[in-house]
Amino acid sequence: MKTLVICSGGLDSVSLAHRVAAEHELVGLLSFDYGQRHRKELDFAAACAERLKVPHRIIDIGEIGRALSGSALTDDVDVPDGHYAEETMRITVVPNRNAIMLAIAFGVAAAQKAAAVAVAVHGGDHFIYPDCRPGFIDAFETMQRHALDGYADIRLLAPYVNISKAEIVTDGAKHGAPFAETWSCYKGGERHCGRCGTCVERREAFHLAGIVDPTDYEDPEYWREAVRKGPGRQGA
Repeated sequence: MKTLVICSGGLDSVSLAHRVAAEHELVGLLSFDYGQRHRKELDFAAACAERLKVPHRIIDIGEIGRALSGSALTDDVDVPDGHYAEETMRITVVPNRNAIMLAIAFGVAAAQKAAAVAVAVHGGDHFIYPDCRPGFIDAFETMQRHALDGYADIRLLAPYVNISKAEIVTDGAKHGAPFAETWSCYKGGERHCGRCGTCVERREAFHLAGIVDPTDYEDPEYWREAVRKGPGRQGA
């Protein structure tokens, strides 16, 4: 099945790209520059495409991103430290981001005669991000079926939507994803900060998966405190 993967350059989407390359016909990676402060991740998406020998396209939707103001990912707002499921992490929501990106991706896939679009939303995102939940994925695929009726029949693949980040690490390792060549940190520094929600989630995922984390963190131990204090969590 000819499949286009939305790839940010993060651990989840790079793992997905390697999985799709193994299970389907990967026709390309699609990334978005929406004015995110951590756009350095796009370099990792480009490296993934080169590694898998497929085309990589970056869609500039910066003007749209500037209109979606108020998020710590797009505005001059401090990214909070702490557990990824804390209420404070809602400041990292970019409203309707996945819906916008997926709509564009489906248009690109239709133009390229692809049979599927794959996205790496996962179970750990459900609490904070509404456009990462199974209900959204199902509804979006239904909407696109109507939008492209008579023109294209494209599936939406979201194999991680009901699994944890730790399970993604396991799956990525199975498919040879080079985790050191991925970027997660929301702060976009020279190294992963180790303290923002996505760094904490990444560090915990490797711990739970029992796989060595090759990531270079500014603060490699903070995750233990964050997980211990996190909602409904026990000490690690």
